[in-house]
Amino acid sequence: MEEKYITIKGARENNLKNIDLQIPKDKLVIMTGVSGSGKTSLAFDTIYAEGQRRYMESLSAYARQFLGNSEKPDVDQMDGLSPAIAIDQKTTSNNPRSTVGTVTEIYDYLRLMYARIGVPYCPHHHEPITGSTIKEMIDKIMELPEGTRCTILSPVISGKKGTHKDLIEKLIKEGYVRIRLDGEIVYLEEVNQLEKNKKHSIDVVVDRIVKGDNRSRFHDSLETALKLSDGLAILLTKEEEILFSSNYACKICGFSVPKLEPKLFSFNAPFGSCPECKGLGFTQKVDLDLLIPDWDKSISQGGIHFYKNIVNTENLEWQRIHSLIKYYDIDMDMPMKDIPKKKLNYLLYGSDVPIAYKLESRSGNTSTKLEYIEGVCTLIERRYMETTSSMSREWYGSFLADSPCPVCHGARLNEQALSVQVAGKNIYEWTCMSVKEALEFMDNLQLTPTQAKIADLVTKEIRNRLSFLNHVGLGYLTLDRLASTLSGGEAQRIRLATQIGSRLTGVMYVLDEPSIGLHQRDNDRLIDALKEMRDLGNTLIVVEHDEDTMRASDYIVDIGPGAGVHGGNVVAAGTPEEVMKNENSITGAYLSGRKRIEVPKTRRKGNKKTIKVVKATQNNLKNVNATFKLGAFNVVTGVSGSGKSSLVTEVLTHGIQHSLGRLRIKPGACKEIKGLENIDKIVEIGQDPIGRTPRSNPATYTGVFDDIRDLFAQTKEAKLLGYDKGRFSFNVKGGRCEACQGDGILRISMHFLPDVYVPCDQCQGKRYNEQTLQVEYKGKNIADVLDMTVEEALEFFSNVSKIKHKLQTLNDVGLSYIKLGQSATTLSGGEAQRVKLASELQKKATGKTVFVLDEPTTGLHSDDVKKLIEVLQRLVDHGDTVIVIEHNLDVIKCADYIIDMGPEGGNDGGTIVCQGTPEQVAACEESYTGQYLKPLLERK
Repeated sequence: MEEKYITIKGARENNLKNIDLQIPKDKLVIMTGVSGSGKTSLAFDTIYAEGQRRYMESLSAYARQFLGNSEKPDVDQMDGLSPAIAIDQKTTSNNPRSTVGTVTEIYDYLRLMYARIGVPYCPHHHEPITGSTIKEMIDKIMELPEGTRCTILSPVISGKKGTHKDLIEKLIKEGYVRIRLDGEIVYLEEVNQLEKNKKHSIDVVVDRIVKGDNRSRFHDSLETALKLSDGLAILLTKEEEILFSSNYACKICGFSVPKLEPKLFSFNAPFGSCPECKGLGFTQKVDLDLLIPDWDKSISQGGIHFYKNIVNTENLEWQRIHSLIKYYDIDMDMPMKDIPKKKLNYLLYGSDVPIAYKLESRSGNTSTKLEYIEGVCTLIERRYMETTSSMSREWYGSFLADSPCPVCHGARLNEQALSVQVAGKNIYEWTCMSVKEALEFMDNLQLTPTQAKIADLVTKEIRNRLSFLNHVGLGYLTLDRLASTLSGGEAQRIRLATQIGSRLTGVMYVLDEPSIGLHQRDNDRLIDALKEMRDLGNTLIVVEHDEDTMRASDYIVDIGPGAGVHGGNVVAAGTPEEVMKNENSITGAYLSGRKRIEVPKTRRKGNKKTIKVVKATQNNLKNVNATFKLGAFNVVTGVSGSGKSSLVTEVLTHGIQHSLGRLRIKPGACKEIKGLENIDKIVEIGQDPIGRTPRSNPATYTGVFDDIRDLFAQTKEAKLLGYDKGRFSFNVKGGRCEACQGDGILRISMHFLPDVYVPCDQCQGKRYNEQTLQVEYKGKNIADVLDMTVEEALEFFSNVSKIKHKLQTLNDVGLSYIKLGQSATTLSGGEAQRVKLASELQKKATGKTVFVLDEPTTGLHSDDVKKLIEVLQRLVDHGDTVIVIEHNLDVIKCADYIIDMGPEGGNDGGTIVCQGTPEQVAACEESYTGQYLKPLLERK
């Protein structure tokens, strides 16, 4: 049978050099190569883009107007394409309502399960709640002795404040004569005005009957009572009082639950959400540590940050709060921490009596006002909700923090939804379990034959989806975890699990480094999941650097040999064995062992100083005591979800930032951090973008553009024309092209077709006006310089030491291929992280700086990892400290000191399995990291 291929002819997207290639279909295909070689251009920008475009072209013009761009990639011909699905590293929704459960759709099936087989329980009496029919109510009445005097009541108001004047008038108009008011039966006409602030209970007397053979009268009276009070009725006799409910209602207290429907269990619908937090699980309250950053300061010294600029001024806001301070005799010169709690509460939450204060009008007239004075917390929270100004909202919001909802305590649902249980758990308790725990729970779920039959399909679907999540190494995630807190790798693997669950065939999946954030132990699971998708009859094209994944693949395409202009060619294509034998392939050299990252001959002992985190309890950390060596290369590792980020980012980094004066950063929970006096600076280098607009670029971020503009301003031409440094900025008027305002491109709306971006016809995409471009340095104008790669610019400015030094750092971190003026929005997370690292490398080492990096090897080929390790080692050689969260074994083996977290993820993690040199960790039998590290150290 003839083998099927995806055939590509003449691919020239980005830096691809007219590539011709055949990729086998229904195989696991890896695309690899050094950073910037063009593998993403081939996989995503060419193959996936063309597959997507062809599908969209099959739709009507009307449908296409709602879809995104579908520009044709720069390729001559492509054959053999299947429908394409991209599973990339886009972060999931930042919506606080989006959780792991909702993203995977498991929560939708859970809602259905609880609506169909859930049993409501009274939260107060823990008794199952059932509804009664009118027939069942009458049968109960008929059990009473003959001649019993019965009164049928309808409980319309139960313990609510108010005068209830409208209700009483309505009842009189409808012909009712008596009510039971707060336990006493009275005539409606005799009811005086009820006290507004007192809780009242009102039961309408519907009928008074002597029990006999009169079922029909009881039926009519009960029907009327149930209708009047929305499903409740009371039977009152001399001996007892019985509450009936046609709804789900507790027989003891009357707590009722509406008809069980899936929408009752949705925290995104008013029917099921908590009325206080509207289904968010938290409310925004003033955080006292943000309002009072330094408790040692007094009010006069600006201890209350909100008032610090208006203390003792004529400002009306201050005058109002000052009247409260005087009334309660609060000492303005006493440190905030020493103010008695009761007085502090008045200051924060307002007065309990009206207070007089003076008001001065613009004309100079004064008047006295008497009113309850709002406390500062109440004022901020109210204004945050009321203001329409985004600037004011940001100011008030800077004092607020999420705090668990006081009503639902984070459960997001109302009391009725939370009263429904399946196998002893309500739906919130269910979502608090990890995927692994939930899977065990489902496997051991005991249902009655009827329940099992009703829920068969639903439980099967839930079990399958949980299995897929566990299968891709996400067993530690809880279903109530916010989607916004997931890493790129976790979000990608969730989408991968969803696709496995869909069991589609004949599809082309394009994946972007699914192994990111995954410990070597979990890699096998991921590889099995990819093979499972392939075996269903799908083609998988995976951009990946992980050696295990490459070895397990069917076919490897190695793009290169270098980055940028030095890349864009197919260096090798074939089975892993064929690529390993290819002498031209850098990937093959690392896979075969011809090239490798060497283990350092010695381990640094550090500068004998340490930072010690004592008893950290943030998230899943279990009283962790961790020691970090200063003047050394520290690596924190462990399986996914073991607590690495909680320890390094939330506890250590935020704790150091707070101690260095960034008081508005809240440190993670721990008893204390020792050794802070040994640090004067902390640099956190994450993978968030260096800028969110096309105007931000590597040249502006690293500061090298300032030096380049200085250089142009010093040229003879610039001096003759009177141009200063500002003339060469594309962000301000003067030197930039005003037609595109320095963007270099114009956006043209095409209505139902995608927007088209074209170079500005005035400046041809150069960003500057003609006069500015006349100024040249060594035959190049400012636009030509922005269009240079780092490598080209390094040679061009080789005689200008200040510029050369900054460009050299970009080159050293493996970014020789990016252009100086490349838009920040086009840089990957790993590239943005390395631009930040290069920016920090320019600065002079203090010996007291701590660098913190979170998975810096993301998106890096083994050859780039080698360069990165050299750069990090250089930072440590200068006397500074490096702390890296990492799974990459090449980085781990080069560390001076390792902290291995675990042993598992989620609730089973949060402890230190072992800490020490790589050799000590490799000798630890309990350490998963040690098990994978050992073979690498033995090859030393």
